[in-house]
Amino acid sequence: MALNITRGIVPKAQKVVVYGPEGIGKTTLAARFPDPLFVDVEGGSAHMDVARVEAPRSWAALLSAVDAVAAERPCATLVIDTADWAERLCAEHLCAKNRWASIETPGYGKGYTELAEEFGRLLDKLTEAAGAGVNVVLAAHAAMRKFEQPDEAAAYDRWELKLQKKTAPLVKEWADAVLFLTYKTIVEKVGEGFGAKGKARGGKRVMYASHHPCWDAKNRWGLPDESPLGFEAIAPHVSDMRQGVLATENVAKTACQQNPLPSAASAPVTAGPGQTITCGAGGPTVAPAGTGPAAAAAKMPPQWDRVAQLCASDGYSCEEVMAASVMLGNFTADTPAESYPADYLDGFVAANWPAFREHIDNMRADAEPVPFD
Repeated sequence: MALNITRGIVPKAQKVVVYGPEGIGKTTLAARFPDPLFVDVEGGSAHMDVARVEAPRSWAALLSAVDAVAAERPCATLVIDTADWAERLCAEHLCAKNRWASIETPGYGKGYTELAEEFGRLLDKLTEAAGAGVNVVLAAHAAMRKFEQPDEAAAYDRWELKLQKKTAPLVKEWADAVLFLTYKTIVEKVGEGFGAKGKARGGKRVMYASHHPCWDAKNRWGLPDESPLGFEAIAPHVSDMRQGVLATENVAKTACQQNPLPSAASAPVTAGPGQTITCGAGGPTVAPAGTGPAAAAAKMPPQWDRVAQLCASDGYSCEEVMAASVMLGNFTADTPAESYPADYLDGFVAANWPAFREHIDNMRADAEPVPFD
């Protein structure tokens, strides 16, 4: 089996967890993400001018809402506000399903194990939404809990996600970034000797992006350990994966019309000596050698070799790949083929070829003329 080795950064939607004490600004921060759509389980966005779907009143309704976003992509960012209230819906669903009085009814932690497994279904669906190009933000409350580290002499307090102990690790592993929002308080010593007391000053809102003994946090973007609470530090790493769709719609449609998909109803076509099979509006047809996707691919710059081979074998054109790249906002319509870097072509297009073909198929479908009655 030949290995398909790629290099380079792969553009993708981001999965982010923002958590902190109540009132710190979790919902406000989530609203700063590109074109957010709120699934407001808690009702915390009622005072904000944001797009939202009807608040789900059941676990099934929440899963259905996420499925619809993944299928329709009506937004650039999906916000679940909050994860701990979503976990409550999950627990209520399991109790009703199994006729439990509470999640602890099964005993021996079995209820919490099943809760984590069921909550994992939501994370899987959110991953599917991210795979469709929609950023996902999970807002959550924070809770202070005792933490016992094996190599330390005593337990200490730390901030953690306000989720059950078996659910929280799944959420942290799932996310590309876990950001802890809090108030930075400075305690000063007032007085001297036995009469000295600590007095709190400050209260500046900050965002922590790296692990600390007193809180959970991480990121894959190289953010500073601490930054002022705001979207400015996050903005360079989270984008609208749909940028350029409207501005380049006509360019994409023109490119797509050059090589429509073969008609499934077409009769099999075979090529004779000196001939090749090419795809036209009526399906596959025989054309003189030296024409069609394979011949066109041969005229592309060398860094296009891998993508050109995929195009030629599947009946697509490199121009369609360029149009899809423009549609996704990765390049502009006037970017020439020779300016496409090999890391993008091999590490993104070729590495995600089935998904990229789907983008091209969708553009072809949009470009189909509407028949007259």
